Amino acid sequence: MATAKKTTAAPAKKAAAKPAAAAKPAAKKAAAPAKAAAPKAAKPAAARKPNAAFMKEMTPSATLAAVVGNKPLPRTEVTKKVWDYIKAQNLQDAANRRMINADDKLKAVFGGKAQVSMFEMTKLISDHLK
Repeated sequence: MATAKKTTAAPAKKAAAKPAAAAKPAAKKAAAPAKAAAPKAAKPAAARKPNAAFMKEMTPSATLAAVVGNKPLPRTEVTKKVWDYIKAQNLQDAANRRMINADDKLKAVFGGKAQVSMFEMTKLISDHLK
């Protein structure tokens, strides 16, 4: 079956006519959400309460204590201290920053793995918290 080539001029005229006709309803739609958003902003913002499970102090194992110290800390602080250690020792992979290259201390925490992803790292760290 042979099909004729369509010219590009005809669709351009239709496309040009549509935005002009659609601009008026779009302006009405844009104005309506702005009115609805104003009452939401008038409500006082309640302060977020931290999750108690994250703030519970946990004791690190002996292998993790070599990196973060042996004081009981919340999970969030343990993660921050591990990241501080990683950045101080320059252990992020240069090519893929999501990967962590373990040194001797971290290799013990990571279960002998030489390289883990940053997402796997948090799972492995949680195994060392009591």
